[in-house]
Amino acid sequence: MPDRVAVIAGCRTPFARAGSHYRELTAIELGKACVRELVERAEIDPAWVETLVMGQVVSAPQAPNLAREVALGAGLPPGTPAHTVNRACASASQAIADVASAILLGHASCGIAGGAESLSDPPILLGRGLRAALFEASRARSLPARLKAFSGLRPRDLRPDAPAIAEPSTGVTMGQSAERMAKENGISRQEQDEIAWRSHARAAAAFDDGRIPSELCGVFVPPGYETVVTADNLVRRDTTPEALAALPPAFDKAYGSVTAGNSSPLTDGAAALLLMAESRARDLGYEPLAFIRSWAVAAVDPGGQLLMGPVLAVPKALERAGATLAEMDLVEMHEAFAAQVASNLKALGGVDPERLNVMGGSIAIGHPFGATGARLVTTLANEMRRRETRRGLVSVCAQGGMGFAMVLER
Repeated sequence: MPDRVAVIAGCRTPFARAGSHYRELTAIELGKACVRELVERAEIDPAWVETLVMGQVVSAPQAPNLAREVALGAGLPPGTPAHTVNRACASASQAIADVASAILLGHASCGIAGGAESLSDPPILLGRGLRAALFEASRARSLPARLKAFSGLRPRDLRPDAPAIAEPSTGVTMGQSAERMAKENGISRQEQDEIAWRSHARAAAAFDDGRIPSELCGVFVPPGYETVVTADNLVRRDTTPEALAALPPAFDKAYGSVTAGNSSPLTDGAAALLLMAESRARDLGYEPLAFIRSWAVAAVDPGGQLLMGPVLAVPKALERAGATLAEMDLVEMHEAFAAQVASNLKALGGVDPERLNVMGGSIAIGHPFGATGARLVTTLANEMRRRETRRGLVSVCAQGGMGFAMVLER
């Protein structure tokens, strides 16, 4: 019988609004800080780590394999294999699945999975016209020929080509899709704002009682590396349903209900988990937080209800775990938008609010695209241990109409 995959420990950097605390740090530096802290906190020999997999969505052309750079910079042996995955907002979830698969196949007995994102440091590409001119100039053999390569450029060709949070296949943004889902599924503005308010209130409570701080590692920031970030900067302790209700619609100015207040913000941060084969953990004397029972991925047509992938992924993961949604003691559902949360819950048949995102969610805490999946599993595993519950579920929607779900057990 193959070993079960044990979740041993997890940690993350504080999450910060893009352009704030981490504006001078890269995703690699955030990932290194997180993985280094995880290794030290778990008191493992770095040589035990047989694989490192990390998620990243907006990668830097200069270092497309984030995981390898993190492995080399976080003190893991140079011989540690590492690779980076991109399943949009479920990238860290996929990283966890990759390491879990390696353990289940017997290819590794100990690995680290996680992700990092810096939306303060996105790659800004040159426009197609300027790129073509530069390429032509690089092939020219004389100065006149090089100058001629630029002669046909127009002002519009000099505009940068910045990343856009829109579906390549449809050109529709996630916010616009969330607005569509709210309208088609009958999700009210009041319901969305209630989800957002609960997210902030629960996150604030989890900070105050120490649950969230226990998962965080400090990050020293430039220029002097004397200041250390120790807390998320997105949680609004003083928000109220009334304050949220006063915000204007962000995507449909006339008839919309999706606002900046009931949507997750652009965020920088990193998160990581230590996974082991059950027998390896037992031999080393580690008590697992939880075990990975199953996972599943699914996809829907991105031209329809973009963020409904979990509605297909969750039943698959539950079936593979031999369990039902009603048997899940705790549920961590990624909050891309409150409209998305409400729509998925409605389609799945509902979840008791007292079991859902009990420490707040992405609307309050933030959403570094490549890292959120690892935050969700860390939080769920820790809370399952605290409450001594048996089963828990993670659900993540992702760009492209994808959905990811994972079941943990104790």
